Amino acid sequence: MDNPSMFPMGAPNDAYAQYFTGQSHLAPLAGDGQVNVANVTFEPGCINHWHIHHGVCQILLGVGGRGYYQIEGQEPVELKPGDVAYIPPETKHWHGAAPTEAFAHVAVMPVVEGASNEWLEPVDDDAYRALK
Repeated sequence: MDNPSMFPMGAPNDAYAQYFTGQSHLAPLAGDGQVNVANVTFEPGCINHWHIHHGVCQILLGVGGRGYYQIEGQEPVELKPGDVAYIPPETKHWHGAAPTEAFAHVAVMPVVEGASNEWLEPVDDDAYRALK
């Protein structure tokens, strides 16, 4: 897969592969104990499962290709380079590539003592594949 962004694609995201449908790559960009910044690259059709960040928000900055994110109870939102998504703490959501295009986003998350991720069920495949 070609890198769709100007940021490094990083290594295969094998540590979290069980929570993804398809292959993703992770490239840590910065982390000073107060905030973590990483580029996540998704192959076409790759998305993560529904999940919740307990005690911390997440900001997604679209940097390459085309993808989506969805907050539970809302419609999926397309993400392209320059788009920004804010995911509040305690919010069930997913994000990743469009079905036919690679996608990269920079994920920004404050480091908060006691914060955790809760990984949930995969996204409904039929609903995802209906996205353009």
